[in-house]
Amino acid sequence: MDILFLGTSSGTPTKERNVTAIALIEQQSKNWYLIDCGEGTQQQLLHTRLSLATLRGVFITHVHGDHCYGLPGLLASAGMQGRSDALPIVAPKGIAEWIAAVQQHTQLHLPYALEWQPVERLTALNLGTVQITTTPLSHRVPSYAYQFTEQQPRNRLDIEKLERDKITKGPLWGELQRGIDVKIDGRQVSAADYVTAALPRSIIVAGDNDQPQLLAEAAKSCQVLVHEATFSQPLALKIGAQFGHSSAQQVAIFAEQAKIANLLLTHISPRYQSNPNRRPALVEIEQEAKAHYHGRLFIAEDFSRYRLTTGGELIAVAQIR
Repeated sequence: MDILFLGTSSGTPTKERNVTAIALIEQQSKNWYLIDCGEGTQQQLLHTRLSLATLRGVFITHVHGDHCYGLPGLLASAGMQGRSDALPIVAPKGIAEWIAAVQQHTQLHLPYALEWQPVERLTALNLGTVQITTTPLSHRVPSYAYQFTEQQPRNRLDIEKLERDKITKGPLWGELQRGIDVKIDGRQVSAADYVTAALPRSIIVAGDNDQPQLLAEAAKSCQVLVHEATFSQPLALKIGAQFGHSSAQQVAIFAEQAKIANLLLTHISPRYQSNPNRRPALVEIEQEAKAHYHGRLFIAEDFSRYRLTTGGELIAVAQIR
């Protein structure tokens, strides 16, 4: 599974960062899922190879505009580009009412159905190759995390052992990977000797949240946590808790305690400058997180793309445009 960031800013866009939107991409197909849809998301998509025709579902974490103001335009563009398949949308109840009002007052007629599912009542949803579950979070308005878990993970082949034993790559590799014993040159070859059962890959994408510990139960089965780090701790203390956001320190401490292997921080306040000589600087977010978390840490940027391998390691990959 790949994670592609379409927007990584908090509240308002900057020259370098658009507001929140994240694409989760199935590795073996062109299908993908959109988590949040800040204003300008459809423009960001033009810089990728993602198609609105292969979008399998939209998931809105909460009703704040920097997470949903891009949705009407994206839905309209999907229709103008010929989408006909129904589109599942999981969102707080108010989002469906808002989109219905937009359709009524702007004469927006879509050539495909919207399949609304209130996140407040969602227990589990199966789409494509993943199962989606939710966790309620803590913010100024109801906010949620979505957990995407593979339903049928592929077993891992021991390629080095296969090559060492002179088992030539071909259809038999596929049989072994499915757990089927095969015959090669008259000898019986056991799949168990060359295959490791794969654990389901699982990714949590959290909405705005000032209590990361609310994800403790969900984190037991995930390899990647995508979480906001709107502020560094000193600035968070100066601003106060009324904004309902987490600091890099808060998230890092939780991820360390929960033994999460990979941590992706996003939703960075526009206050933070990419120039390390200006304050506050983005590097402060990274340094603060590294001081409390010792797993694989990444600070997301717009169009940065990461792949969760079958071995549970998150790696940065080049974005194809």
